[in-house]
Amino acid sequence: MKSISAKICLVLVCGVLAGAVSAQAQVPVVAGHYPAGAEGIKGASLPPPGFYFRDYNMYYSADTFRNGPPDFDISAYINAPRLIWMTDKEIFGAHYGMDVIVPFVSMDWTAKGASDHYSGIGDIQLEPLLLSWNFQQFDLAAGYAVWVPTGDYEPSRPDLVSKGFWSHMLTLGSTWYPDKEKTWAMSLLNRYEFCHEQEKTDTDPGQVFTTEWGLSKSLRQGLDVGFIGYYQQQTTKDSGPNVSSERDRKVGVGPEISVFWPQLVMFTSIRYTYEFAAVDRPEGQLLTLTLTKPF
Repeated sequence: MKSISAKICLVLVCGVLAGAVSAQAQVPVVAGHYPAGAEGIKGASLPPPGFYFRDYNMYYSADTFRNGPPDFDISAYINAPRLIWMTDKEIFGAHYGMDVIVPFVSMDWTAKGASDHYSGIGDIQLEPLLLSWNFQQFDLAAGYAVWVPTGDYEPSRPDLVSKGFWSHMLTLGSTWYPDKEKTWAMSLLNRYEFCHEQEKTDTDPGQVFTTEWGLSKSLRQGLDVGFIGYYQQQTTKDSGPNVSSERDRKVGVGPEISVFWPQLVMFTSIRYTYEFAAVDRPEGQLLTLTLTKPF
């Protein structure tokens, strides 16, 4: 069982690190809240009507920063609890739902010979519109979300979950089951984010496109294995003082395993992502454990 959003968590991880520098210097603005790689196999499939609690647990580490500060190193743990409500009401033939994500972070980083630590709450994601269509051989999902700058943003640190600006995100994705038994699944999840001005820096971040894909096989009921990947690209340049002329980019791939535990009535997925081909962002490794509990 997968959700289309992700909540956050990770903005985290997969992209907002790009401004990391020492605690005494200003961090360049990085466009976009959404953490590429937050969702995995069957990422475009939403659960049936009901209430769900989903908990994203993400550990990120990186010691390579393309065009970034020297001696860079960062490690972070992000916990992003999410509440999902899928109703039995229909809009255009789709089940209607909504969700909210509240991320927390604890991180240590070093750059230019200076080290520091930070823990705190991040920007909250509100998703008032989730639409889920379920057909015989494929699922379709769409959504609209807004990111609220509730976190303690500070230009001098690489804040993974606090960006200091509002943004809006549109989502559209699909999961296709090639065989009648639905043991194989191919998913594609697309998001587009529009960012507002960051008041503390007078910078207007560019817009961001993210696509996530997954290929999976059910080995038995309740056990899926697969391979996932993502591509995140800033589509418009930043505007404002001291901004980079480059457009941020990040690519990642890795394996995933998903298990349903009948005794606990809980879905669990764990995946590892290796990042490469970054532009104006760190290249690191991301380990994600996701727990989903229906009520």
